[in-house]
Amino acid sequence: MFSAGAESLLHQAREIQDEELKKFCSRICKLLQAEDLGPDTLDSLQRLFLIISATKYSRRLEKTCVDLLQATLGLPACPEQLQVLCAAILREMSPSDSLSLAWDHTQNSRQLSLVASVLLAQGDRNEEVRAVGQGVLRALESRQPEGPSLRHLLPVMAKVVVLSPGTLQEDQATLLSKRLVDWLRYASLQQGLPHSGGFFSTPRARQPGPVTEVDGAVATDFFTVLSSGHRFTDDQWLNVQAFSMLRAWLLHSGPEGPGTLDTDDRSEQEGSTLSVISATSSAGRLLPPRERLREVAFEYCQRLIEQSNRRALRKGDSDLQKACLVEAVLVLDVLCRQDPSFLYRSLSCLKALHGRVRGDPASVRVLLPLAHFFLSHGEAAAVDSEAVYQHLFTRIPVEQFHSPMLAFEFIQFCRDNLHLFSGHLSTLRLSFPNLFKFLAWNSPPLTSEFVALLPALVDAGTALEMLHALLDLPCLTAVLDLQLRSAPAASERPLWDTSLRAPSCLEAFRDPQFQGLFQYLLRPKASGATERLAPLHQLLQPMAGCARVAQCAQAVPTLLQAFFSAVTQVADGSLINQLALLLLGRSDSLYPAPGYAAGVHRPGFLGSVLSSQFLALCTLKPSLVVELARDLLEFLGSVNGLCSRASLVTSVVWAIGEYLSVTYDRRCTVEQINKFFEALEALLFEVTQCRPSAALPRCPPQVVTVLMTTLTKLASRSQDLIPRASLLLSKMRTLAHSPATSSTHSEEGAEAIRTRATELLTLLKMPSVAQFVLTPSTEVCSPRYHRDANTALPLALRTVSRLVEREAGLMPG
Repeated sequence: MFSAGAESLLHQAREIQDEELKKFCSRICKLLQAEDLGPDTLDSLQRLFLIISATKYSRRLEKTCVDLLQATLGLPACPEQLQVLCAAILREMSPSDSLSLAWDHTQNSRQLSLVASVLLAQGDRNEEVRAVGQGVLRALESRQPEGPSLRHLLPVMAKVVVLSPGTLQEDQATLLSKRLVDWLRYASLQQGLPHSGGFFSTPRARQPGPVTEVDGAVATDFFTVLSSGHRFTDDQWLNVQAFSMLRAWLLHSGPEGPGTLDTDDRSEQEGSTLSVISATSSAGRLLPPRERLREVAFEYCQRLIEQSNRRALRKGDSDLQKACLVEAVLVLDVLCRQDPSFLYRSLSCLKALHGRVRGDPASVRVLLPLAHFFLSHGEAAAVDSEAVYQHLFTRIPVEQFHSPMLAFEFIQFCRDNLHLFSGHLSTLRLSFPNLFKFLAWNSPPLTSEFVALLPALVDAGTALEMLHALLDLPCLTAVLDLQLRSAPAASERPLWDTSLRAPSCLEAFRDPQFQGLFQYLLRPKASGATERLAPLHQLLQPMAGCARVAQCAQAVPTLLQAFFSAVTQVADGSLINQLALLLLGRSDSLYPAPGYAAGVHRPGFLGSVLSSQFLALCTLKPSLVVELARDLLEFLGSVNGLCSRASLVTSVVWAIGEYLSVTYDRRCTVEQINKFFEALEALLFEVTQCRPSAALPRCPPQVVTVLMTTLTKLASRSQDLIPRASLLLSKMRTLAHSPATSSTHSEEGAEAIRTRATELLTLLKMPSVAQFVLTPSTEVCSPRYHRDANTALPLALRTVSRLVEREAGLMPG
């Protein structure tokens, strides 16, 4: 979150109009053309950068201003801070056709890196990426490895490798591999020279000392990222940069691509047999450059793992240890995939590392790359993958759901390794209650990740339980908040809404009477049972105003859409019926978070989430209406909460009119049609009666018009009902003219009711035509009848239109 001052500056930057920006750019042009680029120029460029980076859309700058920014970036004597700002502004404008930076004529390494950053931001429009890569490689060829300029160019090379892996030729790739070997293995173990001292400095104080380990001991092995010192030499900085790009280079170096062996690889491995000689270090042999780089990378990662065992004196070093462990394990995974001989040399230390970090909550992020390693190589390494799964999915979400970084990495781990779970995918699916803890606590940033993951989690056996869990997600957020509040004080507790006071909720959370419901909501795995959590909804109502709960509630409609998109791919007839019943039953049983029920029931282009999904289920299985007739009649028998559930009620009524027919199910009887007619007739009477003493909620006109249409459809299928339907429609047309209706509905709503009643009443005067129009056969509904004007349906519609118009003209006014 930004401070109030930063928010104010961002708001001002976003509000600046194009005319004001044009004037400001004119002022900057004058400053850039002056001989002395002083503090005013620096301040103006900072403001310009804020303006163009504060908005999502690209700001257009005058060509003169852009040309001057490029010229300033290329000035040899320009202050470095101004060059950095010019490059940042030009990057924000990229991609742009107005940029024409020259790479070849730039000599200063710092300038080269800034120009390259702008060119890479342009994309590969004119093969800029290849040109930048070739320029950096020429610098590598012409300078010694310890040259200071390479510090600025190596990050550019790392970016080129990622953007365009095929840029380098074989000899160039070999050269870079040699350089990386030198920087990784042979960096100095002495600290850098301090800056020139002042009056009190002494020659003894200026002597560089040895590099130390994170625990303060003098380093006796080669330099790594985890080596400590007050000042670093250039080759030590190159060591750090080389390790940061090592994994990307290992994946993309050479024409073979990631995951394959070098053509020069002489490993003795054949099938699953590995000789003792090939499993030992090959440092004594003369290796090709890329194979030598792999050997050095393996030694580097082994040293990092050893250094991570040391007790760091500073917290920053402790965090760096964990980050380096993550990267070291990822690099080892790449090495083992490219050359299996490294696998047997890595297993002992990685198994020991796993045993050490699995019990350390502070090192939990290291478990993810370790789990990925064992997933990838578990069979070859004879590792019990099931134990790794169980620990990963059982303990980590329960203990670390409040860590936003871990939550994102954990869900990314699940997404990226779906292809590796194979026979253990059921373990992942059964663990969805634990995964939902990450989602409930971090719903805004994780919503899109879960939308992508849900298709892999949805299973026919757990679909009902998962749908309940999604609908109760805001309630889970509230319970997790209570769990953290009631836990013993920890050194690092997550943030929550401190303004919220809910002592009654905490008492209920500790009450043994409700422990069963709370434990069910916090269950680690799918249990196969569903509990009605309505009592918890009432108990936790004071927590509904929490900001985190409100954010979670806003994400649920999107998650429901993703869930139903996935479940319809695996649902059979029985599951479709159960899902439809669940939608009806839970439509009025939601956690009372502000705006949650309204968000789930809010009508949209395709209806609300629940209503649109109910219709989708009916489309998949039209016989659902006949099979669930008793439940649908019970649902329609009450008008409680009709206004909040109007969209779902409308969909249910429409589905009855559409699918309650022998056309879709031979089991449909006249008796069923009559029962639904009576229920809908009573419902229409309830929602349209106007008693001055009754404070009935306003019913949307869409519900009334759909009720009238469905009643007409049912009457056309059971012609004994036509007189009752005609009488009802006549009353509705008369009621739409009354002043009482005007007070209930808007003028447009009353007019819609009146028009629909007139149309349906006219249609019922011709029962055979009404049945043809309101209940067309499957053949008539095929697209051919709508595209070809010479077929039956367009002709029939034109005939019906003329008949309806003639009947309407004969009606008394």
